[in-house]
Amino acid sequence: MAYTLLIRNCGQLLTLAGASTDQPLAGAAQQHWRVIPNGYVACVREQIVALGPMPDLDEAEVTSATVVLDAGGRVVMPGLVECHTHLVFGGNRAGEFQRKLQGETYLDILASGGGILSTVRATRTASEAELLATALHHLEGFRHYGVTTLEAKSGYGLDAQTELCLVQVAQEAGRRQPVRVVPTFLGAHVPGPEYRGRPTDYLNMLVQDVLPHISPQEVPFVDIFCEEGAFSVADSRQYLEQARALGFGVKIHAEQLHDLGGCEMAAQLGATSIDHADYLTPAAAARIARQSQGRTVAVLLPLVPLFLRQERYAPGRAFIDGNLPVAISTDFNPGSCPSKNLWLALQVACLKMGLTPAEAVAAVTLNAAWAIGEQQHCGSLEPGKRADLLVLDVPTLEEIPYWLGENPVRQVIIGGQLVEELCKKTD
Repeated sequence: MAYTLLIRNCGQLLTLAGASTDQPLAGAAQQHWRVIPNGYVACVREQIVALGPMPDLDEAEVTSATVVLDAGGRVVMPGLVECHTHLVFGGNRAGEFQRKLQGETYLDILASGGGILSTVRATRTASEAELLATALHHLEGFRHYGVTTLEAKSGYGLDAQTELCLVQVAQEAGRRQPVRVVPTFLGAHVPGPEYRGRPTDYLNMLVQDVLPHISPQEVPFVDIFCEEGAFSVADSRQYLEQARALGFGVKIHAEQLHDLGGCEMAAQLGATSIDHADYLTPAAAARIARQSQGRTVAVLLPLVPLFLRQERYAPGRAFIDGNLPVAISTDFNPGSCPSKNLWLALQVACLKMGLTPAEAVAAVTLNAAWAIGEQQHCGSLEPGKRADLLVLDVPTLEEIPYWLGENPVRQVIIGGQLVEELCKKTD
């Protein structure tokens, strides 16, 4: 069948295709994936059908109807997969940012009614139309950075009605624009204000009054924040076991501020991802890698300690050396990371977590896809996968983390369609 889209003259075609197709890239494999110099990638409608070196291109499949993009020696790679965001919320916390700069701690701000509670108030009072408009605005920004698939967590309603609304808004936002949205239910972010001091009662309410109204086919994951001031390891285990019994995949926010053992507990339950992990030890990471047989992904969020001016970053280098698959995300949210720049997260992961450029690129593509259960559809350039591709304005992989803070995206293709073309310098 004639190609509907052809990208030719790719200086480096970053396929992210590795030796194994049944688990995330781990250990040495996280950086030893296939790069094709002087390559091409061809698509038929929404699907990749062929790729390889330019001399192997079958010109007979290129017709007058084929859309041909000349990469001009630039890097071409899979669309970014953003695997940990809190997409739907009301308001912002810019005022609290100023207070932090003046020396107030998170606990000081929380005690005065700020922090997550201020976002909960703003979210509860926002209309569904307002929440949707804001989510669509943020998705446009993510697309500008080359994000083609994105996980969207709930978690700023903290009551049954608002949490269900946040899930529905995320789903509707996914339908209204090209970036694919994978909803995750994070009603167990912290106990709702009406349940102060009663975390177990709050979790029981979610199990009884909310989870039965959510379809695991439409919302594949349930998440929980296991941390001091949120939910204990014991309560988190019971809640995740109940969610799993209802057919949901499970995730966890854990070891962000303390080493409580939440990551290991969730991995024992078959968690798809363990997120934050700043206080996860290399020894525990190696145990998780063995216990999960390399299927649980550690999602690291380097922009959070950067924005919060914390000194501790997850030991990503040690995780990879211990064969734990690593993904990278922004953790976009109004309190600890109001940034959609996944490239910056990748760069800080190299600078502060010890990842190589190739490992970091894998962490925002294929491993990120595994972290949200989308590995069969996106994250690498292989025949049969969705045609989600980026043309970057750099000639080599090594330059991606080098240009600190810059957005290297020149063109964004989602499902075989050019959806974004950024104004870049002329050749």
